[in-house]
Amino acid sequence: MLTPRSRRPDRNDPGSRVPQGLVTASGWAWRVLVVAGFVALLWLLLQYFSGVAVPLAVAVLLTALLSPLNGLLRRWNWPPALAAAGCLLVMALVVGGVFLLVGAQIAREWPELWTKSLEAFQTLSSWLASGPLHIDQAQLDSYLAQVTEWVNNSRADLAAAAGRAGVGVGHFLAGLAIALIAAFFFLASGRQIWAATTKLVPSHYEAATDRASQRGWASLVSYMRAQVLVALVDAVGILIGALALQLPIPLALFALTFVTAFVPVVGAVLAGTVACALALVTHGPVSALIMLGITVAVMETEGHFLQPILLGRAVSLHPLAVLIGLAVGATLAGIVGALLVIPVLAFGVAFIRGLDPERFDSELQSELRE
Repeated sequence: MLTPRSRRPDRNDPGSRVPQGLVTASGWAWRVLVVAGFVALLWLLLQYFSGVAVPLAVAVLLTALLSPLNGLLRRWNWPPALAAAGCLLVMALVVGGVFLLVGAQIAREWPELWTKSLEAFQTLSSWLASGPLHIDQAQLDSYLAQVTEWVNNSRADLAAAAGRAGVGVGHFLAGLAIALIAAFFFLASGRQIWAATTKLVPSHYEAATDRASQRGWASLVSYMRAQVLVALVDAVGILIGALALQLPIPLALFALTFVTAFVPVVGAVLAGTVACALALVTHGPVSALIMLGITVAVMETEGHFLQPILLGRAVSLHPLAVLIGLAVGATLAGIVGALLVIPVLAFGVAFIRGLDPERFDSELQSELRE
């Protein structure tokens, strides 16, 4: 009697004429299509429920950022709820203090800034009239009248845009409230929530899933620490440029850059625009161009050196993977995608490695030896 291994293929069977390579490739192909379909369906669901999914993702990032402080308060025998509230209070005090510092310096320097702004506008008007463009006051008045007429004719469109902006602000505030409430519960009882979630996993996979999730969470916490360092370096770079050019409110620029650096692309552009505007108003176009060069250098250093190197080391990703991930995330979901793609990669890669630590740890050690 022939065993299954010793049974020879029937030459008259059409399936036996299919090359083994094509059989293997087709097997991989339909499995890849199934996984891609699942990912696409998940992506559509996340987009549909983005009003909840994005705040929850931000809450997870806030929890990872505040996790070391929460662990310290827990070691000091603080109750879980009180420790979570204390972490959020510290974060609110830091952010509020930063904006208070910015507002105080702007209020103190505002009279001088307003005077210099008027002088800069008069200088610009004189240059337009006597420079190569030869735009006199009558032409400027004509352009201003055209702008005024356009505004009067576009009141309905402007009102609709203002209404959409108001709705957007309302959605932002609602999302912020969801993120803060969720972060509180994640800090206070995140372990219990995850333990209840892992109970849904089959029992023989539960231990491996728990081990992998702990590795993923540790990688996410390391990412947030590295992101704080990146934001600090960006802020120091802008501060050095502001001090070198003797710009007003340098500490406010430092604080603004540090806070906005957590928002990819837009944060650096916003801080750089404010710094260049201050340089233009206070010291003229040459100083503004120098500040623009400093801002571009800081942005390029962040995008091509700090994020790939520091974040790559923190989450055990190759710098090229970090760079490509940022580009893909920004392409798919804009600012939100650029903000969340690296944390997702960090957790996902560490989670997969945690499922089979002996294999991946040995491969990592061999790569380090090479």
